[in-house]
Amino acid sequence: MTGTWDIKRYFGAGLLVLAAWWLVYQGLSPFAKWVTYSLFSLSPGTHLTSALEFFLYEAPKVLLLLTLVVFVVGVVRSFFTPERARGFLAGKREFAGNGIAALLGTVTPFCSCSAVPLFIGFVTAGVPLGVTFSFLISAPMVNEVALVLLFGLFGWKIAAIYLGTGLAIAMASGWAIGRMGMEKYVEEWVFAPPEAGDGAMPEEQGMPWEMRLRLGLDAVRDIVGKVWPYLLAGIAVGAGIHGYVPENFMASVMGSGAWWSVPLAVLLGIPLYSNAAGIIPIVQALLGKGAALGTALAFMMSVIGLSLPEMVILRKVLKTRLIATFAGVVGVGILIVGCLFNLVM
Repeated sequence: MTGTWDIKRYFGAGLLVLAAWWLVYQGLSPFAKWVTYSLFSLSPGTHLTSALEFFLYEAPKVLLLLTLVVFVVGVVRSFFTPERARGFLAGKREFAGNGIAALLGTVTPFCSCSAVPLFIGFVTAGVPLGVTFSFLISAPMVNEVALVLLFGLFGWKIAAIYLGTGLAIAMASGWAIGRMGMEKYVEEWVFAPPEAGDGAMPEEQGMPWEMRLRLGLDAVRDIVGKVWPYLLAGIAVGAGIHGYVPENFMASVMGSGAWWSVPLAVLLGIPLYSNAAGIIPIVQALLGKGAALGTALAFMMSVIGLSLPEMVILRKVLKTRLIATFAGVVGVGILIVGCLFNLVM
C-alpha cells in the first residue's frame, strides 16, 4: 500500500510541475515581444530587433524543453545500466545488433568524445566491432538532446526525419564496417581480459522512486549544466545569422541548386567540434536564410558525428586505417542523406 501511495503522490506532483512548466512555456513569445518592443523600445523591422527577439524566445524555450526531456530520460535510464547493455549486445550479431546498438545510442546523451569510453567497454565485453560502431555513431548524432532541440526549433517532422536518417546511417555504417573484418586494426590492449569484478551489475530493479527521481535531477544538473553555455552561444550565433545575414547569400552558398554544397558542408563540419546544443540553433538560422534542408542536415551530422577531437581520442583505441574507414563510411552516408533530401525536398 505504501509503495502504491508513493507512486500516486509522485504522479500528482509531476502533473502539477508539468502544468506549471506548460504555462511558462506558453508565455515565452509574449515575454520576448514585451522585452524587445516595450522594455528596450526597439523599432520593428530592424536587424537588431529581429536578432534580439529570436534570442529571447528561443533560449528559454529550448532550455525548458531540454530540462524536461533530460529529467524524464534520466529517470528511465535508472532501469537500464551500461553493464546490462553490454551483456545484451554481446549476444547479438549482424544487422539486428546494429539496430539495437543504434537505438541504444539515442538514449545516451553523449557527445562524440564522451561516447568513446562506452565504445571501449562494449568491445572488451565481446560485442562485435560493427555493432559497437553503430552505437558510437548514433550516440552523439541521434540522442535525446538533439531530438528535443530539433523538435523545439523545427517541429516534429524535421525531428522525425533526422531520427530516421541518423539511425539509418548508424546501422548501415556499423554493418558495413563489421563486414570488412577489421578487428586486427583495434589496439591489442582493448581485447585484454577484464579484471575480476568488472561488469558487476547493480541491483537497479529494486531502486526506490526517490532514488530514481534523484537520478533524473542529477541528469539535469549534469547534462544541462554542461551544455547550456554551448546552447546559449549557438542561439546567439543563430540570432546574429537570423538578423543580419542576407538570405540570398546563404541560398547561394548552401542552397539545393549548388551541387557542391553538400560535400562542402561535410568537409567544413568535420574539423569543427560542437554538441547538438551548440550547432542546432545555428542550423535553424541557416535554414531560415535559404540553406537547403539536406545541406544543413549534412553539416550538422558531420559536426556532431565526425568531429576531429573524437578521432584523436579514438586513436588510443583504433589504428589509423580503421579510423579512416570509419570516417569514410560515415561521411559517405551523410553525403547520400544530404544529396537525397536536396533532390526530394
